[in-house]
Amino acid sequence: MARKRKEKEVKIKLKQPDRSGPDPSQETLLQMAEQRGLLNIPQTVGKGKAESAEADEPLIGRLGESIFWTVSLTMLHFTMDVLAASQYAVKIEWDKLTVRSAQAFPIFLFLFYSLHPHPTPPAFLPRLPPRIQPILHRIFFAVLSVCTGSYLIHITNTYDYYAVMKQAPPIGCLWIWAVIELDLAWACGSLLCCIAFLKLGDYSFV
Repeated sequence: MARKRKEKEVKIKLKQPDRSGPDPSQETLLQMAEQRGLLNIPQTVGKGKAESAEADEPLIGRLGESIFWTVSLTMLHFTMDVLAASQYAVKIEWDKLTVRSAQAFPIFLFLFYSLHPHPTPPAFLPRLPPRIQPILHRIFFAVLSVCTGSYLIHITNTYDYYAVMKQAPPIGCLWIWAVIELDLAWACGSLLCCIAFLKLGDYSFV
């Protein structure tokens, strides 16, 4: 017969765990790393470079922004073409209106790509000094706004309906774009010049 081994009774003293926390007299690994300077990572230089890079980097490229605005101007051109035909009670030929808007798209794209201010300079045009760019931008678009607005007032009052239907949509788009490119003060000044041209030339909106 197999003998039964007498199992030894293991007595473990039961007690509650120590919930008082770490001993403040003993250093933790975090404190030791901090004393030896392991946690002092220089972040100011990298952070400054990252912030400056983010500030200098444009949200969208020059070509992408130009395409976005050109699509909007082309839609405006199509709308003004429809309104001009409706004003003179002419039958709207949608295919011809679509073709004219499609022909205006590359022209608007070239103008916007070349003349709209952007951190990235145009690939095929010389870059002007940064100090004179803002003032040249304001002067150019102020003159463009006055010229296109005055010319639009002139043709709508003196030319026949066919010439107005052909010239009013592109001229009107250029006028609106020039006003959008200007600051509020310069835009109001250009509009006041157009109003003065309207009054002094004895023109009317009707």
